[in-house]
Amino acid sequence: HVSNISRQLLAPNKMLHIALGITRGMEYMHQGCNQRILHFDIKPHNILLDYNFNPKISDFGLAKLCARDQSIVTLTAARGTMGYIAPELYSRNFGGVSYKSDVYSFGMLVLEMVSGRRNSDPSVEIQDEVYLPEWIYEKVISWREWELTLEMTAEDKDKIRQLSIVGLWCIQWNPKNRPSMTKVVNMLTGRLQNLHIPPKPFVSSDNRPMPQNTTNT
Repeated sequence: HVSNISRQLLAPNKMLHIALGITRGMEYMHQGCNQRILHFDIKPHNILLDYNFNPKISDFGLAKLCARDQSIVTLTAARGTMGYIAPELYSRNFGGVSYKSDVYSFGMLVLEMVSGRRNSDPSVEIQDEVYLPEWIYEKVISWREWELTLEMTAEDKDKIRQLSIVGLWCIQWNPKNRPSMTKVVNMLTGRLQNLHIPPKPFVSSDNRPMPQNTTNT
């Protein structure tokens, strides 16, 4: 039996367990196979959970194989799901497409998981819509708590903060500043005190890339 991660209300220890499982799966795809597998559609709906909350990465319909030593891949068009697509898939001005593009999608998934909110499309024009990474970043740097964590223990709040910092590192706009999944494992299993607050992983709303009719292609 499996269920979809996006349908779950999860305790912080379950979130950390799931995030680590996804991380190790992606690490194997990126580093452990004879050919590197780039998934290009990491999102909550493609993460399935068994009875023990062990995650399984599913739907490899958009995946691409490349050599393990190939740092940049060529795509004819952006692929993925809106809200999880790395900026370099819209514009090469942000860098080359690589396994770090999957890292970005993973970061967005983690931020959604810890916040209980859906990621707003950066191109929305509704002024009262707050871009999710920006919302979480302000909470993290100010140590402010949000509604999800008000009734949690100090240990649980630390887990949420740890996941949030890792997620924010993973969605850095410059792919070179995103950690590999091997590094993410170390960040999630290490001490919160050893994690540094990342730079703002977004730019002002006037300078965000504007998607042009991107679909699951």
